[in-house]
This record gives sequence, C-alpha cells and structure tokens, in this order.
Amino acid sequence: MQSGGDPKERRKWCPKEDKILIGAWLNTSKDAVVSNDQRAGAFWKRIADYYNASPQLAGTIPREVCSCKKLWGRINADVSKFAGCYDAALREQRSGQNDDDVMKAAIDIFFKTNDNKFSMDHCWRELRHDQKWCSTYGPKECGKEKRKGDVEADGGDEAEGRPIGVKAAKAASKKKKSGKEESLAKIHAIIEIKEKLSKQKILERLLGKKEPLTEMETSLQLKLMAEML
Repeated sequence: MQSGGDPKERRKWCPKEDKILIGAWLNTSKDAVVSNDQRAGAFWKRIADYYNASPQLAGTIPREVCSCKKLWGRINADVSKFAGCYDAALREQRSGQNDDDVMKAAIDIFFKTNDNKFSMDHCWRELRHDQKWCSTYGPKECGKEKRKGDVEADGGDEAEGRPIGVKAAKAASKKKKSGKEESLAKIHAIIEIKEKLSKQKILERLLGKKEPLTEMETSLQLKLMAEML
C-alpha cells in the first residue's frame, strides 16, 4: 500500500499506456511545424497533452509532464540498449532460425549484459522501425555471413561426419567463450555509435536554430561540441 506523495504520479504504467506515450513522443518529435522551434518544456507539455487526450484513456487520471518525461527516459534507455543486443543476435543468427529465435537470443544477451531482464519488448516493437532505433544489420546479410562460416564454427571433423576429439572439444569451448566476449564488445560498440549519432543530431539542431538559444541550450551545445572534438 502506498502512502504519501501524489497518487497520480506513483501509480504504475501499463503496456497500453506505454504505447500511447510512445505514439505521443513520435508524433510530437516529428511535427514539421514546431519540431525545430519548441523549447524542452513546451515539447514535453505537448507530449503530455497528446497522451492525456487519447480516447483510450477516457476516465483515467491524467498524467503529469514529469511522469511522462521520466517514463520516456527509461523507455529510451532500455530500448536503445536492446537495439544493440538485437543487432548482435542478428549477427549470430544461424540458418533455420526464425524471428522468435533471434528475439530470444537478444533478450538473453540483454540479460547477460545488463544483469536484468528486458521487460519493454512491447515498446521496442513500437520503436524498432524508427530511424533512431532501427537495426543496422539486416537478417538477410546475417544469414549469408553465417552460412559461409558454418563449417568453421561447427568444426571440420563434425562437418565430415567424424566424432569430435577431446582436444577439439576443448578448443571449440574456448572459441565459444571468445565468441561471446566478441559479441558483447560489438554490442557496446553499437550502443556507443547510436549514442554518438543521437548527440550529433541534437548538436546539429541547436546549431541550426535561428533564434537565440536559452542558457540551458547554450550549455548543452558547448558540452556536445566539446565531446565531439
């Protein structure tokens, strides 16, 4: 039982509300009329208004701006991380594996990398085709790459139908371990690239603004410029 605080802000979000918030963010961020002119405060007020105006939420208590912003921060962070895990799973995809197999592998990679279970798959499915989160590695390319390496990955002895020896088994085990480490390194590299591209877009948007920047925007611009140099 909860006590103290604002009950409107302490209640949990359900998957339906998550999806509505994502829709509000996507529509507001892509609004060609105001996207380049809206301040951060106005931007999030528009998102909260869009969210609360949804017919699917009729009869529910409206969400505050800070609550929408806080949840979006969690969604953005986890989905960005999972996008990197999904790319890594695509790279490891074997011939015969379907989309469900790739999804399970990506969830497993996320758990091993972050020490917690990925619980926002419904959010990822809403955002996966957006430019910011879309996969940088296509499944068709993955299939071709894996087929070329199938014989090497499975071992020459097994490919020819002969039983694998003890030494070969140990070597294969070591190879699998190094493969997992390499996959984790790739995940971190992909996440770093996505974060860098995101910062670059923000900097370009700030540099392209015609009117004077606010103190917060100026500070952010200087910080991003320093990181890019």
